[in-house]
Amino acid sequence: MASEPARASAPWLRLREAADASARALDLVEAVAPGLAGDRPVVVHDLGAGTGSMARWLAPRLEGPQHWVLVDRDQDLLDLVPQAPPPDAADGTPSTYETRRGDVTRLGPGLEGAALVTASALLDMMDPDELRRFLSSCAGVGRPLLLTLSVTGGVDLDPAEPFDEDVRVAFNAHQRRVVDGRRLLGPDAAALAAAVLGGLGLRVTVRDSPWRLGPGDRELTAEWLRGWVGAACEQVPGLAAPARAYAARRLAQAASEALSVTVHHQDLLALPR
Repeated sequence: MASEPARASAPWLRLREAADASARALDLVEAVAPGLAGDRPVVVHDLGAGTGSMARWLAPRLEGPQHWVLVDRDQDLLDLVPQAPPPDAADGTPSTYETRRGDVTRLGPGLEGAALVTASALLDMMDPDELRRFLSSCAGVGRPLLLTLSVTGGVDLDPAEPFDEDVRVAFNAHQRRVVDGRRLLGPDAAALAAAVLGGLGLRVTVRDSPWRLGPGDRELTAEWLRGWVGAACEQVPGLAAPARAYAARRLAQAASEALSVTVHHQDLLALPR
């Protein structure tokens, strides 16, 4: 099955930013921050940066001057960074930034000078060869690598329904679909990344980082649900008929704040030995 490459929209990125911020594993930041103390300014390369949400989350959790290099293939997203640039550091020191358009799976020498390399919600959109090439480039810098919010395929809805599992299985198959001859990793990306980084000699720490969507997240829950069910039906067209009533019921629950959703992700921190 072939499909078009996914392209994140700016409204979707804005909608999910608060949930992303709440989900990321803070103890990984606490583990990496002390090792950056000698780098002034701290140069952070954020790969697949989108509109800059990782920088907005991480910059105020680091001390001292920082310079962010935000890299993405989508210039339209990068053009939105000036509307909400990286904030000041934890001690009030201003942060600076630049944007670069580029393919993060073909980095070459582009990471030279980085004190920290980051990425968020990126790995699952790669195929195995792209992931290995990406991680090899990042590991070659010899600096910490913080990779957050890789989906793992787990979804829990409360209240639960039997049809949840049909949608979950079909959606995960869609995440592993073939795009332009590339079979995407989807929920397999985090585990493969940990194995590859370990094989490259890095010390890897993995943390769960689930979205926990509840009554205050009605808009995000509804948009996520539409995408989740829609992708499942694209992958398995036979689900379309029962999915119509299912989606309507679930959306009504979300609107009435009667639905909670947990979407499972993992964060990885890789440190040179």
